[in-house]
Amino acid sequence: MEIDVFTLFPDAFGWFETQRHVRNALAAGHRLAYVNYRDTTTLSGHVVDDTPFGGGVGMVMRVDVVDWALRARYGVDPVTLGGPRPDGGARRVIALTPGGRILDDQLVEELANTPELTLLCGRYEGFDERILDHYCTDRVSIGRYVLAGGELAAMVLADAVLRKLPGALGHEESVIEESYSAALDGAPEYPHYTRPAEFRGWTVPDILLSGHHANIRAWRLDQSRLRGGQAASE
Repeated sequence: MEIDVFTLFPDAFGWFETQRHVRNALAAGHRLAYVNYRDTTTLSGHVVDDTPFGGGVGMVMRVDVVDWALRARYGVDPVTLGGPRPDGGARRVIALTPGGRILDDQLVEELANTPELTLLCGRYEGFDERILDHYCTDRVSIGRYVLAGGELAAMVLADAVLRKLPGALGHEESVIEESYSAALDGAPEYPHYTRPAEFRGWTVPDILLSGHHANIRAWRLDQSRLRGGQAASE
């Protein structure tokens, strides 16, 4: 998989690449690269934003600036990036924006099966709407709140996707049965316990100490469904 992150702050991802599963994914041949919008803007002072038409506070990421960055990276008209290619490939061009589709396990699975992702990080008041309308295949949100920019959202998305790729985790089955996965029917994961078996009078459920794997499996699925029901009622 190739993930390109378009950002004003590529250095912000230094910590992210130190995480073990990210290092493992990169060592396995997956690629994570960064493009700075300022490197390709032709505006004086490497400007990337401007005031909004119609008035209002804040600044807006310019459509021409994003166009220049995408063209420089891929060598084609950015409008064509999300379409099918003769080699059968396709690229998802994703704008990270609070009003987009909420990132969940189903979407992560989709993206993990897409060979090429482009993540556009906004800043200031966000993107000129023409960027979203004409260059992006997806608008994705990590929650209904506002961040200073898209970099943290890009890390969240990349983290969720990369850990599903072969070679990222020590045990491939780790991603099969976890919160919101198909194996748990989209419910939260069941409770986990480890040593000590008793602490301050708090004990581990007897079923987990029984050694009866079928019963343990049934208990875990019941607990997962229970948590799913609680979450739905909140």
